Amino acid sequence: MHRKLRLRKREDFNKVYRYGRSFANSQFVVYWRKRSDRGTFRMGVSASSKLGGAVVRNRLRRMVKEIVRLNAPKLLDEMDLVLIVRKPALSLHYKEMEGSILHVLRKSGLLKGSTPSNQGRQPSQGRGTRPNNRNNKQGK
Repeated sequence: MHRKLRLRKREDFNKVYRYGRSFANSQFVVYWRKRSDRGTFRMGVSASSKLGGAVVRNRLRRMVKEIVRLNAPKLLDEMDLVLIVRKPALSLHYKEMEGSILHVLRKSGLLKGSTPSNQGRQPSQGRGTRPNNRNNKQGK
């Protein structure tokens, strides 16, 4: 994947996590956020150390990046997205992994011609903005 198409800074990842939407299947989670500046999509891949050693994690990341690179013309522009690899993805072969990634991207509405399902997590309002039901209780 070309350097300009990658999310590399921690603050970029955090913006996508905090202000983006998420969709998941059993192997992958995708967080995405629409960017204001023009241009193609940018992507980052996250693989936890719980998946295995560095060799395993880097191999998974390379496979995911290659799948997205080959399917880049199908993706919407002006998006930042983060793909998180879950443990069940370890047992997938390349074609199965490609199908799973395309499934979660289609589910999230990031593929051209697809619409997002309504089951995704809505964007959060940041820390401390969750309604506090304790203050809204009527006195007994």
